Amino acid sequence: MRNFVQAGCNLDLTAPRALASGEGFIVGNLFAVASTDAASGGTLVGVTEGVFILPKKPAAVIAAGGRVSWDNTAHQCDAPGAGLYPVGVAVEAAGNGASTVTVRLDGVSTAAA
Repeated sequence: MRNFVQAGCNLDLTAPRALASGEGFIVGNLFAVASTDAASGGTLVGVTEGVFILPKKPAAVIAAGGRVSWDNTAHQCDAPGAGLYPVGVAVEAAGNGASTVTVRLDGVSTAAA
C-alpha cells in the first residue's frame, strides 16, 4: 500500500501542557498517554491504544466494562458526563475512594459530551 503512513497507536504530538511520562492528555479530539516527559509545546509520542492505569476522580464509581471519560480540567478519569471526553472502557471496577482506574483506550477520536 503506497498510501499507508503508520499504524496510528503511537503518534508524534505537541504537548498541550508540561507532561510527565504516563500522563493522559487531549490534543484537539485525540486522547493519548505521554510516553515520555515533555515541556508544554514540546513534541512527544502519545500512545492512543492499550491498557493503562490512570488517575481517577476518587468519588467516581466505574464498573468493569463501564465507559470511562477524561476530565481535561482536572486531568483525571471520571464516569461519563457533560463536558468530559470518552476515552475507553474500564478493565476492572474502580469504586468510590479509588484513585486510579485501569482503562483500555479506544484509540478513536473523542469530543466533550
